[in-house]
Amino acid sequence: MLAAIITLLLIFWGAPTSAQQKGWQKEWHNTLAAARKEGRVVVAGSADPVMRKKVIPLFTARYGITVEFLAGRSSLMVARIRTEQLAGFHTIDLFMSGPSSVIRLYREKMLDPLKPMLMLPEVTNPSKWKKGKPWFVDPEEKYVLRPFNTLSSFLHINTDHVKPEEIRSAKDLLNPKWKGKISTEDPRDSRRGQNQAVRFYLQLGEEFIKKLYIDQKPGISRQRRMLADWLARGVYPICLACRDDDADLLRREGFKIMEIFKLSDVVGTVGSSPWMLGVTAKGPHPNAARIFANWIVSREGLETYSRGHKSATLRTDVDESFLRPERIPDVGEKYFDTSDWDWRVTKRDEVEQRVRKVLRPR
Repeated sequence: MLAAIITLLLIFWGAPTSAQQKGWQKEWHNTLAAARKEGRVVVAGSADPVMRKKVIPLFTARYGITVEFLAGRSSLMVARIRTEQLAGFHTIDLFMSGPSSVIRLYREKMLDPLKPMLMLPEVTNPSKWKKGKPWFVDPEEKYVLRPFNTLSSFLHINTDHVKPEEIRSAKDLLNPKWKGKISTEDPRDSRRGQNQAVRFYLQLGEEFIKKLYIDQKPGISRQRRMLADWLARGVYPICLACRDDDADLLRREGFKIMEIFKLSDVVGTVGSSPWMLGVTAKGPHPNAARIFANWIVSREGLETYSRGHKSATLRTDVDESFLRPERIPDVGEKYFDTSDWDWRVTKRDEVEQRVRKVLRPR
């Protein structure tokens, strides 16, 4: 009698019964069998060595499904998907990219719902996620999944030339001694350079970015390797737009490169790097896509990616001991979220236009 009551209560409260658990297992088995018949899954995203060297080999070895990874600029991938879908062709199953590109696909109705495709208990279980559930960031909460939330550094310095205590605040960058010693990507139109300029504009105002990006005479390059080389050689020992992986490589080569995560006069920044996940509409390999989507946001999939990319995930069960503590957001701390949906959709374009206007050549 007691066992029957407990079973009824579990059903009422939504706890999985053994029958329900077997249900997902049967669904997974059938989907996997169909996926293996499809033979492959096509994934589009930015060029990514972690994907090619770590993620794809592990997934293929585990499930026997080939991953065709189409790497390129996100804007070009979006254009390709749009062109193909308008012509009635569907060659791509999944899209892994930054928020701007995924938002375009969502707004133009080029995505299928992802939420119904999730079936692994470790993916659907609310206790496995820091947000209390898988974080679907789109307004309908079913198309665009965000698995990462990582603190971003503000800048990198070469400590052979710049002492850490000399850069405690953003306003320290305006010190005359740093004139001609700061580098960045173009703050008017390059993704990383503009993101930094927008952050400073929002929190410190127009006069600050005029002084930083005009009066301080920064070195500007669109080539990430050039920025890293300038930083290493001390030509520009303060870099506002260097990539973390480039900085890590320099440190391994013996250069004294340091990331600055906190500045006293600006709020810390978090983002969704390296990617958000979406399923393209009417993909050619729906079963393989479902297997890959579930696995990539499972503990194994995300931890593999996290270790390779050094990004903090939103899962509660991923080992984060290998991450630098500065990269993990503090619970309860207020941050500026560069990947926030509302910011990207309704506010960012206007602020970027203001930045371009302020910094346009005179």
